[in-house]
Amino acid sequence: MFEGPVQVLIDELGKLPGVGPKSAQRIAFHLLSVEKTDIDRLQNALQKVRDGVQFCTVCGTVADQEQCRICADARRDRSMICVVEEAKDVQAIERTREFHGRYHVLGGALDPLSGVGPDQLRIRELLARLGTSADGVEVTEVIIATDPNTEGEATATYLVRTMRDLPGLTVTRLASGLPMGGDLEFADELTLGRALSGRRVMS
Repeated sequence: MFEGPVQVLIDELGKLPGVGPKSAQRIAFHLLSVEKTDIDRLQNALQKVRDGVQFCTVCGTVADQEQCRICADARRDRSMICVVEEAKDVQAIERTREFHGRYHVLGGALDPLSGVGPDQLRIRELLARLGTSADGVEVTEVIIATDPNTEGEATATYLVRTMRDLPGLTVTRLASGLPMGGDLEFADELTLGRALSGRRVMS
């Protein structure tokens, strides 16, 4: 235990995801050794995040205006919505350059043990988007891109049940299976099973 503000800083840094006690201590002592201007820049960046970041009124991702750049882009395909858990997932899909539609950020996944039910997620907002047309374009496909874990699968199943009877709407799920460059012997049973059930015809 260190004294005063240093220990307070270590404790606060330790609350960040992926930062353990040793890393928190290392970061704290690094901050003690840098120039005051570096600390000021970090402080300003944190303050801007606290005061200036808002969420897109359409999809729910982080934005610096009322609509994010993706929702404001008229070139995006408005008939497709990709549903993700968190804003960081939007960037992961954007890096593939394969999806040209729009997004919907749920703000998490169903997790009853942690008290996260449908009412805590942005599911009502998603259904509202499906019931209205964007610039005269109806949504015809919803791609569910939740994480391939227990919570993500439960969320995907709930969304499919909720949307399956909507007329003219196709609900799809991201394929899951073997990673490129991987070896079969290192794949777990669930991943290998998914790859087998999702196999496709080679032409």
